[in-house]
Amino acid sequence: MADGATRREIYIGLMSGTSLDAVDTVAIEFCNNQFSLLGALSTEIPGQLRKQIIALCAPANNELELAGALDYQLGELFSEAILQLLDQQQLSPDQITAVGSHGQTIRHRPDATHPFTIQIGSAAVMAQRTGITTIADFRSRDIAAGGEGAPLVPAFHALLFDSEQEQRCILNIGGIANLTFLSGKAGGAVSGFDCGPGNLLMNAWCERHLQQPYDIDGQWARTGCVVQPLLERLLQERYIKRSPPKSTGRELFNISWLDQHLERLPSIPPQDVQATLCELTASSIAMAINRHPSAISAVYVCGGGAHNKQLMQRLKQRLETASIHSSKKIGLDPDWVEACAFAWLARQTLKGATSNLPEVTGAQHPVILGAIHPV
Repeated sequence: MADGATRREIYIGLMSGTSLDAVDTVAIEFCNNQFSLLGALSTEIPGQLRKQIIALCAPANNELELAGALDYQLGELFSEAILQLLDQQQLSPDQITAVGSHGQTIRHRPDATHPFTIQIGSAAVMAQRTGITTIADFRSRDIAAGGEGAPLVPAFHALLFDSEQEQRCILNIGGIANLTFLSGKAGGAVSGFDCGPGNLLMNAWCERHLQQPYDIDGQWARTGCVVQPLLERLLQERYIKRSPPKSTGRELFNISWLDQHLERLPSIPPQDVQATLCELTASSIAMAINRHPSAISAVYVCGGGAHNKQLMQRLKQRLETASIHSSKKIGLDPDWVEACAFAWLARQTLKGATSNLPEVTGAQHPVILGAIHPV
């Protein structure tokens, strides 16, 4: 490299979310603290592997054996996704500064007597297979500092999406739905939390009855009717009403949780349950946004739920004042926001910079997140 030349600072971000629908991989380039998305790739999680991960998310006798095996297998799947993206973008591993991988959460217990969080997808395997420094395990340090360990993306949302023109809410609808509130003032406070179920319950019900991983465009939910007694029961869940900081996952919102409520009611047609689950997601999100002390001008949606037309329609009906748009309107495709966030988090780690927001997670102070696996 010639004297004075600027080295390209390219990071890979990798996200495998609660929905377990795919591995999202992005390559982004940083220049003067601004970034551009070079390329993105979505890699399907093989069906048998997906079933094993879901099984691992529920307590069982084979947890340690299964966790060890899946950690390795996911590390190899993540590595293959990275190598495919590099090939697509004609990049070589030595051009990449680092990979930031969220990993696949299999247990998240921030409220336990001894709090912990576990994500699998071996960073050691990834570093070995790709030849790229890999940074993972972003949640644990925040939990060690007294925080929830999630959500971690609000700091990135603030960097990328804050605007002095309007008060914004960034809504990510993955398996779980989480919110980031941006004040619209320079240096203003950022707040955020997991507000409740996103796609997780709808996907699980759809898989049980239609043998497909999700309800395309919310078409099945559209054929059903919302069952008010069921909706009211589901909305009584204490987590939904709890004040932040808070985070959640499959430990609470799962098919067994739903079945327990259904057992207490007369038989309900499956399509009506799906319609009610869609309404549950829209209702719990809207309740959280409408309760915000300041009026939100606009909600920008990212994550897989942004493509569920029925969910978006129900959410629009329930929001009191805010308009609702895709995050694409303010600069980034909804499918790649989370993966880009973990590329940025990896960069923060390598720079020795903090990236958690104590006002979001409840941590005692800002900390440097992530464990580095160098090559």
